[in-house]
Amino acid sequence: MKRSSDTRGVPRCAGMIDRRSAIGISGAVLAICNFTPWTISPSRSEEQGVKTMNQYAANNKTIGEAVGGGGLLVVAQWEAKEGQADKVAAILDSFLPEAQKDPGAKLFLIGRNKDNPAQFLFYELFRDEAALKAHQESGYFKTYIAGQALPLLAKRERAQYALL
Repeated sequence: MKRSSDTRGVPRCAGMIDRRSAIGISGAVLAICNFTPWTISPSRSEEQGVKTMNQYAANNKTIGEAVGGGGLLVVAQWEAKEGQADKVAAILDSFLPEAQKDPGAKLFLIGRNKDNPAQFLFYELFRDEAALKAHQESGYFKTYIAGQALPLLAKRERAQYALL
């Protein structure tokens, strides 16, 4: 395949779509930050097996469906307080299926750092600002995140991006 460069001199393949897929970007973010795709907390994973985002993405929508029409990308990083990481993981295990069913959430991934299990990475793609607001006002968000998880955190950072 013939290679060319964009305006910044960054190589790209001719004929390839310039838009990066949400999964591709999340994979890079997860790899750079040393996060693994979401798994059930270590004590439960041996009993129930590992649950990954790949299963969610493959079973519910294609990459094109998820990123089609753009959206609002939210990336968040959490760090649990000392001794609270497994409690946070258990809360997220209950929260995640609800977030993935949210009609305004086009894609919802959570990773846990392989070297520091107290760190969590969220990669969320919402239809628009109104969908993000509805997510934050939902009963499941208020119960699991605002009510249970946030008090267990030492650090919480978020940033919003427009999907190209």
